Amino acid sequence: MYATRMFTRGFASSAVSRGAKVAVVGAGGGIGQPLSLLLKLNPAVERLALYDIVGTPGVAADLSHINTKAVVTGHKGQEQIGEALKDSNIIVIPAGVPRKPGMTRQDLFNTNAGIVRDIAEATVKYAPKAHVLIISNPVNSTVPIFAEVLKRNGVFDPKRVFGVTTLDVVRASTFVGQVKNSDPTKINVHVVGGHSGVTILPLLSQTGIKFTQEEIEALTKRIQFGGDEVVKAKDGAGSATLSMAQAGARFTNSLLRALGGEKGIVEPTFVYSDVARKDGVEWFSTNVELSTDGVGKIHPLGSLSDYEQTLYKAAVPELIKNIEAGVSFVAKN
Repeated sequence: MYATRMFTRGFASSAVSRGAKVAVVGAGGGIGQPLSLLLKLNPAVERLALYDIVGTPGVAADLSHINTKAVVTGHKGQEQIGEALKDSNIIVIPAGVPRKPGMTRQDLFNTNAGIVRDIAEATVKYAPKAHVLIISNPVNSTVPIFAEVLKRNGVFDPKRVFGVTTLDVVRASTFVGQVKNSDPTKINVHVVGGHSGVTILPLLSQTGIKFTQEEIEALTKRIQFGGDEVVKAKDGAGSATLSMAQAGARFTNSLLRALGGEKGIVEPTFVYSDVARKDGVEWFSTNVELSTDGVGKIHPLGSLSDYEQTLYKAAVPELIKNIEAGVSFVAKN
């Protein structure tokens, strides 16, 4: 059973991972606060450093009253980011502005690209060997931005940079469960590609569940654009925060378990990959077996239906464009 099925599958427990320091950059935001709460509950986390421009000392003080062993510290302002990142095993980055009604991924890019670049530069300086989990949207571009900064400073390790796409799998399991009146925790959908719109490819043919073509097309569209449902429902108040926090915490937990030596943990994640390189795509999300180094075995796509092959062909040019936007941003800035 893949670890992707449930966040509650078990916290990290090995000796290596029990003393972990995790830093959350953007900890004062809509994703950052519930994400930090979930990480405070994880016994593998010994030190939890919260960083944001404002507000983090208050968030840290609040969380520090929860009776788990993790020591929580709050850091705010550019002058304190080094203290937050130093000695981190994992840095989780939900920093940036959320998507609002009418905003495109390009709008998000225009604001969040610079934020992610600056965090990458701080990581180079204070925690170049940390495993970095990027939630900041648009992931298809922000992950390459982060990697390019690391490359230019000679510290890029493809096994240590992850785009967190877990929410796509969480949504896919939920939506399939609703359609089939089944327990979503027992449903595993291999979702590949990227983390926005048509770049999200749910491989429903690999679930072992029978669908009509109408169900496949409706589910595919809902999984690809599920984020829009939340943006619309929040009526201008933001995008997915609670579900993204749970998905981000699940991935962080899985990585902690793998870093601690537990084997067989597989999660979907957007990484530097050969899976679609023949089609010109260097970064791609697929199931990845996590290891003590971070990225372990990158699983192939597997068999695709004719419909899924069509989806793949539509995703490739969009992914290439998104990735090139990130690389170009660093080159120009």
